[in-house]
Amino acid sequence: MKSYFIKTYGCQMNIHESEKIAGILRDLGYKEADSDQNADLIVFNTCCIRETAEAKISGHIGEVSRLKQKNPNLIVAVCGCMSQQKGVAEQLKKRFPFINIILGTSNLQLLAEELARQTQKHSLIDTAEYNTVTEMNSYRTSGANAWVNIIYGCNNFCTYCIVPYVRGRERSRKEKDIVAEVSYLLENGYKEITLLGQNVNSYGKDLDDGSSFSKLLEKLATLPYKYRLRFLTSHPKDFTEDIIDVVAKYDNICKSIHLPVQSGSTAVLRNMNRRYTREYYLDLVNKIRAKIPDAGLSSDIMVGFPGETDENFADTLDLVKQVRYSSCFCFIYSRRKGTPGYAMENQIPKTVKTERIKQLIAAQNVITREISKQFEGKTVEILVDGLNDKYSDVYCGRTDCGKLVNFKCDKDCTGEFVNVKINRSQSATLFGEIVKK
Repeated sequence: MKSYFIKTYGCQMNIHESEKIAGILRDLGYKEADSDQNADLIVFNTCCIRETAEAKISGHIGEVSRLKQKNPNLIVAVCGCMSQQKGVAEQLKKRFPFINIILGTSNLQLLAEELARQTQKHSLIDTAEYNTVTEMNSYRTSGANAWVNIIYGCNNFCTYCIVPYVRGRERSRKEKDIVAEVSYLLENGYKEITLLGQNVNSYGKDLDDGSSFSKLLEKLATLPYKYRLRFLTSHPKDFTEDIIDVVAKYDNICKSIHLPVQSGSTAVLRNMNRRYTREYYLDLVNKIRAKIPDAGLSSDIMVGFPGETDENFADTLDLVKQVRYSSCFCFIYSRRKGTPGYAMENQIPKTVKTERIKQLIAAQNVITREISKQFEGKTVEILVDGLNDKYSDVYCGRTDCGKLVNFKCDKDCTGEFVNVKINRSQSATLFGEIVKK
């Protein structure tokens, strides 16, 4: 029996696509290797959202050359966002001639076909964009949670973002197919479903059957199972009041909302082509808080976008302090060839970007600690993910609003709902003990 090893980089979409790759390989009779050293096939599932990610991946691909020397029959495949970029597949093949297969983001199904006829004298490069939505069996590895794609691609064309160029235009799956997949997963014991899309709120806009994201949420929320429903990621301009209403209405739709703002300055948002203003975003947050008071908001925020002034950055800091996110992914703008932002004037010096990111992270850390402190003494329901990687007798799981909780249990409670009283907090993490029902 041949074995595979998958190296995954990037977002939740990539994680789920690696599950699909694993499903293909297991259907072909492959088993999972414990390391790349012992694999007959190594798959790199890549990300290109930032330059540092690409550099890291290229370094890891280069390291495989010595394994190829030891084992000439080793098959190396590269797929995902990085290889989908214009001209990158050819560059990869020229730099790393030992790569056997290079696939893009929408043709993973070709992996099975190519492996069936793979020889060392033949290699495949196929990064053509396909508009059809092809679903594949997945070998799921995310515990009690199951990822479910509802929409692929993106139509927004933010000036800093490479995603529309490597994942294509928006393509929604049929509602009946999504409901059938979720029902199957729930019947087979999954307790949490996370809906995925570059912009989940856009779901259904490309269909002509009246489908919408709020209608899909309502249909899934009324399925007759005890489970949690989450979704990633939302675009503020499409987070409409009907979505807020349906999230507020159903207890099993998690009150954890990821709402990337990117900047707190209207001028910068305009340059980013985000199509909303600072005032619109703050008003949206107020609407969410009014109808979902216990919502845990999180965000993505970028510093150092071309032309960002000290005043613009001050607006971002002020917005963070007003919104009070439970958590926030803060990062420095990374130029991506092929995007309008790459050619913009007034690129911000690295020293300025570094100082700004430090201030932003420091401000958010204070807020995160204060919000975590508010959970002390409360009892919350947790869906248990499993054992904490650092401790052999400590389990972990998340609250409805997304807070990570650690606690001890005298039996394996993975995949169960348990009540935990929070005794203390540490930054974004909570610690507690099980409360018997």
